[in-house]
Amino acid sequence: METKALTTKEIIALLANKFPLCFSVEGQAKPLKVGIFQEIAEQLTEDDNVSKTRLRQVLRHYTSSWRYLKSIKVGASRINLTGESVAEIDQEQAEHAKNTLKESQEKFGHKDQKGKSKKDSSSNVDAKTKAKKAQKFQNVKSTKSAKVAAKPAKEVKLEQANPAAVKVGANVKVKFGNSPMNAVVTEVDGSDVHVQLASGMVVKTQVEQIFN
Repeated sequence: METKALTTKEIIALLANKFPLCFSVEGQAKPLKVGIFQEIAEQLTEDDNVSKTRLRQVLRHYTSSWRYLKSIKVGASRINLTGESVAEIDQEQAEHAKNTLKESQEKFGHKDQKGKSKKDSSSNVDAKTKAKKAQKFQNVKSTKSAKVAAKPAKEVKLEQANPAAVKVGANVKVKFGNSPMNAVVTEVDGSDVHVQLASGMVVKTQVEQIFN
């Protein structure tokens, strides 16, 4: 009888149970040691339920989560499987995590209210400046386009994927707003689908947002 493959949540729970000082399933996450994949793989050599491929996908999912990215701050300690501090996060790593978090939140329409209040005054000035530039550009563009008819933009036609074909490893397109993005399915849990974008980021969406 074929054993049912573990979901991403189940594998993270397994890691949290086996390495409780390193992984967690909820609450604040801890920054992981760079190269920790190999150590985990060696510890799980006897576990047939978690292949190296699935382990890589799960670690990518775990380290792309918002709660994990929020833990990557300058001076914070990276830990090994036993919870020991092995290195400190530098400015470059912290900045990369901050930008990745911001990009992920913006894709899902998330607004950081705390950050918003601090930026209100400067963003208003920026908005006015951009509006003036946009209007100036539009006036020039309108003058030029008066003589040349604009070609209609080609609409990208997407065919919704058959739910039965949405499986781990499948290459698909995911629709965020009006823009389809290439992605690879990393987990299917009912109508919830986790996909990895070309940028390496893992996000959760619904099966009805998956297209061919």
